[in-house]
Amino acid sequence: MSLVPILTSDQFSPADQPALTQGVNTYGEVLNTWAAIGNSPGLLATYLPFLGKLNGPGALAGRLKDLVAVRVAVLNHCRYTASHRCTSALAKGVEVDELGAVASGKLEGFSEQEQLALQLAEEMTLSLPTVSVAKGITGVSGSVLHDVQRVFDAAQLVELVMCISMWNALSRFHRVMAFELDMPEPPAPVEAQL
Repeated sequence: MSLVPILTSDQFSPADQPALTQGVNTYGEVLNTWAAIGNSPGLLATYLPFLGKLNGPGALAGRLKDLVAVRVAVLNHCRYTASHRCTSALAKGVEVDELGAVASGKLEGFSEQEQLALQLAEEMTLSLPTVSVAKGITGVSGSVLHDVQRVFDAAQLVELVMCISMWNALSRFHRVMAFELDMPEPPAPVEAQL
């Protein structure tokens, strides 16, 4: 059972109705995360356009964004986020065995960019919260920072770090809210890691 009420379309504030309509036109239904966010009037109107911009076409390939999001979801043990991001990745042509490899942290076979993005995602998810500023200003190892600066340009790095940060925030939000799935279950090899 969700931590907060799951609103129906008619219960959203007038400020959120345009974003909600656009979201429903894209996904065909009110997703549970939106239905929870609707409890804070006006928040959905800001949330959906931002998330759409971050997940949409940009400096990084959609495939890379989804791989990173799946890794973050698994590291945060969030089934709801994993469900959404696996559905998106599969629609972009990512194979189930690739999702299983990402979920288990087996990076061989991925491009250098994908491997480095996944390493950065892991460090930002697991290491950053445990590394004091005295031990590391960024919370991420110098070698990973050096490598990502070598293979990603500034626009790509901003998008990548923002994407990792957003999926950390959302997977934690989704998990604590305890949403029921509104998209297909994650593939079995991903589910096994949650």
